[in-house]
Amino acid sequence: MSYPGYPPTGYPPFPGYPPAGQESSFPPPGQYPYSSGFPPVGGGAYPPAPSGGYPGSGGYPAPGGYPAPGGYPGAPQPGGAPSYPAVPPGQGFGAPPGGAGFSGYPQPSSQSYGGGPAQVPLPGGFPGGQIPSQYPGGQAPYPSQAAAMTQGSQGTIRPAANFDAMRDAEILRKAMKGFGTDEQAIVDIVANRSNDQRQKIKAAFKTMYGKDLIKDLKSELSGNMEELILALFMPATYYDAWSLRNAMKGAGTQERVLIEILCTRTNQEIREIVRCYQSEFGRDIEKDIRSDTSGHFERLLVSMCQGNRDENQNVNHQLAQEDAQRLYQAGEGRLGTDESCFNMILATRSFPQLKATMEAYSRMANRDLLSSVGREFSGNVESGLKTILQCALNRPAFFAERLYYSMKGAGTDDSTLVRIVVTRSEIDLVQIKQIFSQMYQKTLGTMIASDTSGDYRRLLLAIVGQ
Repeated sequence: MSYPGYPPTGYPPFPGYPPAGQESSFPPPGQYPYSSGFPPVGGGAYPPAPSGGYPGSGGYPAPGGYPAPGGYPGAPQPGGAPSYPAVPPGQGFGAPPGGAGFSGYPQPSSQSYGGGPAQVPLPGGFPGGQIPSQYPGGQAPYPSQAAAMTQGSQGTIRPAANFDAMRDAEILRKAMKGFGTDEQAIVDIVANRSNDQRQKIKAAFKTMYGKDLIKDLKSELSGNMEELILALFMPATYYDAWSLRNAMKGAGTQERVLIEILCTRTNQEIREIVRCYQSEFGRDIEKDIRSDTSGHFERLLVSMCQGNRDENQNVNHQLAQEDAQRLYQAGEGRLGTDESCFNMILATRSFPQLKATMEAYSRMANRDLLSSVGREFSGNVESGLKTILQCALNRPAFFAERLYYSMKGAGTDDSTLVRIVVTRSEIDLVQIKQIFSQMYQKTLGTMIASDTSGDYRRLLLAIVGQ
């Protein structure tokens, strides 16, 4: 299963992307010609999103979908959330003093929203609005504020100290030479180097041996292990752009990949993805979105790829009150729905501001905004709007849920599993693991171990840090 020319030449920088001195990032346009998606895993790239049932079936929830009132982690309880006092300087946007607020869901003590590396939220919600039946009283066991997470966000992969790209390249060369492949040696290196260090290993390998590391790895690996290794060796921005291109290529569109990436990244990340998409694939992402989607969903995605959300961390409580009123009047408070009002507020306001708006809404309307969106919208646009709200509430919980449903039930959605583990590994995988155990009473490692096998399992567990 050869992918011709991955990439035959070096990786010239793409405008403004790799900081000076790290030239090994992007291949020239058109040099990653993947014929039909990332190595076909069980018959295709990402599973298409059917209209019915969310997690198990690969689709998004049917209309009326997400959590029953009292559902998504961190969602204010109708009528319940006390108003937050203005946040004193330096206190960040976390739990209100005294830990009041949402009934017992851990608010990340400093969920950073604005620029900086540590931000990428995604979509979720219990399937069909049902909280899994194993939870008594229909209330999922969301952990208490006491068990709140480590300060800030952190990845499970840190740059290796005493890093030597040439030594690593030599070890990889030995691991692939002769009969058989020493997979353990490959796992040890790949799982313990940052993405930036992996780019340097790739450049050193070509300089030392005049061969392309990716091509050599591809000839030694196959299936899920190959998909995981290739994802780890792609520069982060390129991997997002590649995933988006893949989701829109060929027949059908994998809408939930578009939602997962475009509705959760920071402005800077989105702008870099848009530039990379143009330079690598010679295409305008906005045009591709317009030709692959339609209606209110198309408008939401076009809004997202502007990378123009307000990133001011201060919350304007007066505005939150007004926005909550507007959203109520655009949805529950009238016959029909004024979709453009939802689009405008959810696409422009900062995440902390949206969180305050959700609290104001639940006090005013006596029901939470997520369930109102479920009643007013359906299909992909419902999923997209909910993803934005879920990121505002608790980004790691959103990813934890996506990971859980990629493995729950028969079969595994390997592309989603690989994509989330790889993209979050240097950002907030530590928080995702903590929240995963609290939400599902088992560790992420246990679930991965029982759902995967061989070197693929070994490498995933090495990244997750089991």
